[in-house]
Amino acid sequence: MAGNTVHNQTLWWQQGVIYQIYPRSFQDTNGDGIGDLAGIIDHLDYLTWLGVDAIWLSPVYPSPMVDFGYDIANFTDIDPLFGDLATIDKLVQQAHQRNLKVIMDYVPNHTSDQHPWFLESRASRTNPKRDWYVWKDARPDGSPPNNWLGSWGGSAWEWDATTHQYYLHSYHKTMPDLNWRNPAVKEAMFDVVRFWLDRGVDGLRIDSAQRIMKDPQFRDNPPNPDPKARANVYKSLGDYDLQLHIHDRAHPDIHAVYRELRQLLDAYSVQSPRVALGEIHIFDWPLWATYYGTQLDELHMPLNFGLVGTPWKASAVRQVVDAVEAALLPGAWPNYVLSNHDEPRVATRIGPKQARVAIMLLLTLRGTPTLYYSDEIGMHDVEIPPDRILDPWEKSRPGLGLGRDPERTPMQWDATPNAGFCPPSIEPWLPIANDYKQVNVAAQRANPRSMLSLTHALLKIRHASPALSIGTYASIPDVPDDCFVYLRQFNEQSYLIALNFSSKEQQIRLLEMGTGRIRLSTHLDRKGMVDLGSFGLREDEGCVVEMGEMVP
Repeated sequence: MAGNTVHNQTLWWQQGVIYQIYPRSFQDTNGDGIGDLAGIIDHLDYLTWLGVDAIWLSPVYPSPMVDFGYDIANFTDIDPLFGDLATIDKLVQQAHQRNLKVIMDYVPNHTSDQHPWFLESRASRTNPKRDWYVWKDARPDGSPPNNWLGSWGGSAWEWDATTHQYYLHSYHKTMPDLNWRNPAVKEAMFDVVRFWLDRGVDGLRIDSAQRIMKDPQFRDNPPNPDPKARANVYKSLGDYDLQLHIHDRAHPDIHAVYRELRQLLDAYSVQSPRVALGEIHIFDWPLWATYYGTQLDELHMPLNFGLVGTPWKASAVRQVVDAVEAALLPGAWPNYVLSNHDEPRVATRIGPKQARVAIMLLLTLRGTPTLYYSDEIGMHDVEIPPDRILDPWEKSRPGLGLGRDPERTPMQWDATPNAGFCPPSIEPWLPIANDYKQVNVAAQRANPRSMLSLTHALLKIRHASPALSIGTYASIPDVPDDCFVYLRQFNEQSYLIALNFSSKEQQIRLLEMGTGRIRLSTHLDRKGMVDLGSFGLREDEGCVVEMGEMVP
């Protein structure tokens, strides 16, 4: 199967598991109700125990916080909310001492409108930094230069009354798009990369990675003949879905930029391997795979959101996994994600029982998994009262269900007030779930059958088994419709993964596979030899079965 080439010399980002931290919500150490870098340092031992290999930090740069850090006012400093450069240096050092890698969020598409670059750019049409952003004249009738829409609603163009031109913003109007066709912008943003790599950071997660190159002719986007089609694979964005977004993002020139960025990363990788992950919201898998580069010389991994938007049915999930595998060039490394800071937590989407099946899927598929903070304990989204809503996307597009506050609530560490996230007397920046006394790290570490115990066990077996960390993948046909079954192999080691996506018992009959030994069940209550000719899965159960000669 295409993409199943496995190199004996695999790199840390291929063997490892990435853990995404939303810093505002991980741990507050200074009593302001907002998480900080010191709080992450305090929990590095927990992450080491859990068994992850790298942490990815959502933005911690100076920002007006209109979009909670993705509107950046300085790419080479730390916002005082989170600490300072000395704190991030300490975090990198302490992480490396524990063999944890650190990945920073890199936001190349836009800045805050408070960034000094943009303040200069909008000062006058003749300012040297005018062309660092995308400025265009109005049409003769005064309307925007073209029909491009912002993904947060309305036109992607904002009128500037001082200089009498429009500037482009793919998201909020306070987040103007940089002009990557200006060589000075590219060099300045590459200098940002150098700044963080010089400080020992191990990689970048590139935000809005397909956005940075637009059509140089600024042609109108054509209408979408089937606006509901996108919602079927992801979620509705309202009027934004009325267009086919073929000119306002992902111009083919983007690949030259990422080849050059890869060369920069490769130069640093002589010392230690650095990785580039790209946020690519494309569900045409052959097109998505082009971001690896035809010579595997662009992004190490374009992030794959297929499991986030796909209906939670065994056949649909299998179809996504098989399509991803088929789209990969030999040597390209796949990856999967179940949740993140922009999408509902997996336990909310599919329920707590199937969340256990999902975590087994994520941690046993071929490729690099990204685990969103709190998914290891099965945290669910938290309902946000109207007066506590903070997300600007929700405020700008009410009623569409686009608010991201519910999946960004504070980590639940223990049963003390505020779940141990911040002092009892302090109101956390977002509400704590009502069930935090039951759903928290301390309680689940003490429970051998908890979600956390399952995640820990899965990570332990994954790291101990080359077949599960770097082995090949092959889906197994002729199984019940509600089951997804696949084989992971490396040399003589083989594991069968059998997942029941339903609340009914299922019988799997693999007559030619003989016997195996259950190494792990999502119920955490059975092990031992099984006959694969008639193998029963209980409701909402997944099993990892070791094949071949079994050692008692």
